[in-house]
Amino acid sequence: MEYVTAVPHPRTPAAGPARAGRRSLAVALMCGALGAAVALLATRQEWAEGTATVAGGAFSLTAKGSDVTGVPAALAIVGLAALVAVFAVRRAGRFAVAALLALSGAGTVAAALAGASDSSALDDQAAKAAGDTSATVDALSHTAWPYVAAVGGALLLLAGLLALRYGRQWPAMSGRYERSGAPRRRTQTVDPDRPEDLWKAIDRGEDPTSA
Repeated sequence: MEYVTAVPHPRTPAAGPARAGRRSLAVALMCGALGAAVALLATRQEWAEGTATVAGGAFSLTAKGSDVTGVPAALAIVGLAALVAVFAVRRAGRFAVAALLALSGAGTVAAALAGASDSSALDDQAAKAAGDTSATVDALSHTAWPYVAAVGGALLLLAGLLALRYGRQWPAMSGRYERSGAPRRRTQTVDPDRPEDLWKAIDRGEDPTSA
């Protein structure tokens, strides 16, 4: 009869770090992808609105996030690329890419918050409509989309911080398809009396005369 015990088996020391690495990887991927998507979506929405007076009449003006500033969208793309590149590099390279991801998120937050009170885009529209470079927009107001872009940047920042903390535990792209400088081993026998074998060896990059 087998001996049964209620005492749980001791966990290996590597179980805890491995589990933390898997969880952090999943959270970082979700936060990074979602943050970049949210930031890019927010920059395409209306950020500011106001009115301009031309020839005694007033008409409304609106500005999208891309009109106010192109920094959040650009940094979101950089952050998304850095998130993918984290798995293509190792050691110091992975740390540098993770730092770039975190900086992209922080820059997105800063640029979005700065754009939440910016009026230059609407002022330019008002000046063009009035034909007067000194004309400015009236009754200026902002929407919530700049803050949505800032939330996207915060998610990118979180992904970067997780990569800095746990990135060394994450897997890297396999090098099984990388070509080395060593010559290929011949896996098939070449019969010198069969021309088709010679051509097949040449197609494989082998030297049929090396035998």
